[in-house]
This record gives sequence, structure tokens and C-alpha cells, in this order.
Amino acid sequence: MCLIAVALLASACGSTPAGADPIPAKIHKIRHVIVVMQENRSFDNYFGTYPGADGIPASVLHGKGCNPDPMLHMCVRPYHDTRQVDVGGPHTASSALADINGGRMNGFVQQLRSAVHGACTHDPNIPDCVLDQRIPDVMGYHTAAEIPNYWDYARHFVLQDHLFSSNLGWSVPAHLAMVSGWSATCTSLTNPMSCRSFDGRHAVHTHHENIRYPWTDLTYLLAQHHVTWRYYVEKGKQPDCANGAVVCPARVQSPRTPSIWNPLPHFLDVHTDHQAMDVQASFNFFASAKAGTLPSVSWIVPSEANSEHPPAAIWRGQAWVTRIVNAVMQSPDWKSSAIFIAWDDWGGFYDSVDPPRVDSLGYGLRVPGLLISPYARHGFIDHQTLSFDAYLKFIEDDFLGGERIDPATDGRPDSRPDIREKAPQLGNLISEFDFNQPARPPMLLPPIPNPDRRCVAGHDRSCRSTRRHRTQPG
Repeated sequence: MCLIAVALLASACGSTPAGADPIPAKIHKIRHVIVVMQENRSFDNYFGTYPGADGIPASVLHGKGCNPDPMLHMCVRPYHDTRQVDVGGPHTASSALADINGGRMNGFVQQLRSAVHGACTHDPNIPDCVLDQRIPDVMGYHTAAEIPNYWDYARHFVLQDHLFSSNLGWSVPAHLAMVSGWSATCTSLTNPMSCRSFDGRHAVHTHHENIRYPWTDLTYLLAQHHVTWRYYVEKGKQPDCANGAVVCPARVQSPRTPSIWNPLPHFLDVHTDHQAMDVQASFNFFASAKAGTLPSVSWIVPSEANSEHPPAAIWRGQAWVTRIVNAVMQSPDWKSSAIFIAWDDWGGFYDSVDPPRVDSLGYGLRVPGLLISPYARHGFIDHQTLSFDAYLKFIEDDFLGGERIDPATDGRPDSRPDIREKAPQLGNLISEFDFNQPARPPMLLPPIPNPDRRCVAGHDRSCRSTRRHRTQPG
């Protein structure tokens, strides 16, 4: 592969913009990139004890360092959480900074207690108020016992143990960054030069009918290069609150309703390019996979029930993701696909790694990341520093010849302060592939492994009835 230009002949790589890293020609074996974005889990919450990963330090597990609990007046250390339903904690940018606490990574319990106390003062009947009677689950971690499919994917494909959310905030800035490399607020609905960076410290009105994101997102470049894309939304309830709070009234989400998890209908360029109809219902993803007609680039997001956002049951989210992966593996498009799975923010859960500082927006706290592909390296743990910007970079290298969302070169100026794909800290996902190996066969997993175990200590009222009728894709 042509990762280092001086070591390989230029003819081995595709053309790239001046000053950019060479793009290996074999990257084009990937003709379908699927980004699956789930909700609210830190890396340590899911993979903190995964063998070989940079997880929870042994010293923290066995006595040194803790998160002080101001209510119980005790030191709380990470513990194995066997429940299938969690509560998590607040996850605004302010909460992130307090959790990080100058790199000490010990503010998680304090933030949870403050948030729950405020909510319970206004409404003591909120279910989360029971947290005041037990050890807070923000310090819990899960293992293969609770999330066997995710650990199986890590064992057989690629686990990313230094993937950070693109910014310090919650779902809105994370999803804006996922599709555009930036999160901003703007004083004009149509002028991209009126936009300034937004870190998620305050609530935003994501349901406004007017177009409100005038800066450039990736779909603009995809349209210019005639690259097909779809953004798939599962119909149902919206997974997150409109201000990063722990609890809030539920809202409905669908492809036609701009929302926290469905930002593209708010982008001006999606409408000027006449591509609003490329935001579609999730059942179309499963139909396209079966037919072998997946677009070049897909994003797919769940509804609340399948999101893993507390209090959604973990097993339901894992089943949703497994159905997506199985659909691609059973598709005629499997041999040319790469599936990236991530969680949009840390959800208030403990993580042990102080995020790198890239700019005023982040990076945010560490989240789990997986790559599944017939060309993924087997059982590889990628220790590179990554963020959701790495997905943009990979897509741009694969389909756009390395062109970036850059107002100086993309023909659509906006006021973003930096080009995130060019950050010197950002690793390159190409290292997670071995394009010289034969395409690996599918590894189909049951969406609901060990169905009789998912209710153990799970407090999931729906698990008793689910055995009678399993959810269908889409």
C-alpha cells in the first residue's frame, strides 16, 4: 500500500491534491461505505476490559483513583454492570469538561448527581430519581456477557480504541460533524459566512421548518462528483434530548422531519442540489442491501428503542446493528463494502482517556468504534487517534480523489476555522484494511444471542414480550 510516498512508486497510488497523503489505489475495492451511528456510550463502558485494548487502567480497577460521589460520600470505581438498561449521565459540552476535569477523568459521578438532583427537584416521579438509592451506573462497564456480538466483531474485524467524538458536546454537534466536519450556529439561514462554531453548551431548535445550516456538508461534494448517497432514518421516537439533558419529553423522528439525528434536511446545499429525497426510511436500506443496490455512501441512524441511548435496552441496539451488518454481509455488495460502527457521544459514562485538544470544539470523549469489511484486518486493534472526521477523510479519499470540505477549494466558501480532515493528530483508516488478502466471507451473527439471558438483572419491561415477536429490519 502507498501510505508513505518515498517508499513506493507514484504509479501505485491514485491522484491526490498537492500536499495530501497519497491514496492507495486498492482503496477503490471499497465501493460502499456504511456509517452506523448509535448513541451514548464511552469506550470504557463497552470495551474497557477488552484484551489488548487501551481500556480501564488496572490501577483504577484495583484501587488507585476514583470518582467521588458527593451524595454517598464515597469513592466510586469502575465495576461490571450486568444490566441491559442504563441511565448514564448528562452529556453537554459543559458536562464533558467537568467529567474530564483537567485530565483527571473523575467528574462523572459529580455531574450525574447534579443533573439528577435538579431533575428530581422539579419532578420526583422521574424514573431516574431512583439513582439516588444506588451506585451510579456511569461508572459501570459491560463485557462480552452483555454485548457478545460487539465483542465478536472486535475479535474478528477491527476495534478502534482511540476514536473520539468529533466535539465535546452531545448529539446535535456530533451529527453535524459526522456529515460536514463542523458544528456551527448561524445568524443567517442562507449565508455560510454568518456561522460560528457550536460546541453544544446550549439548546438549539432542531425542529424549525426553515433551512438553518448554510455551511457545506459532504453531500455537496458527493453531488459534484456524481457519487450516490443516502441518509437512512428509522422511524420512531427521537433518541436524545434537544439540550443534552438526561430526561425530556419524547419527539417523533422520520426522514421528513429534521431533527437531532436527522440534520441533512436542514442543510441548504441538500436542497439546492435537489437531494432532499436521499434522506430515506431505514427499510429502504435493507431493501437496497438485498437487491445489491446500496449507494456509495450510507449513513444509518436508529430510533430511540434501538439506539442504546439510556434507558433503551442495550440488547435491542445490538440487535439493530447486527441486522444491519447481516444485511450487508448477505448482500451482493458485501465484497465491496466497509461498515463503520460508532456511538455519537459518551453519554456521561466513565472513560479513562483524556481527549486530545484539536481546536475549540474538541475532540470530545472517547467512544467505541468498529470496522467490519471483507478486507478488514483480522482481530486488529487500531490505536491511532481518530474521530468521525476520519470517516469523511476515508470517503473523500475513496470517492473524491482526496478533495476535502475546504472553503478554499470546494467552490462553496464558509467560515469554518479549520479543515478537520487535515488535522495532524487524525489517523488514517486505510491502515485498518489489508487489501492484499482475499475477500473474507460473511460472519453472520444472531441478532438476539442468548435470548433467555437478556432479562437477567436487566429491568427491561419489554424483554418478556419480545420473545413472542422479534423486530423486523427497518
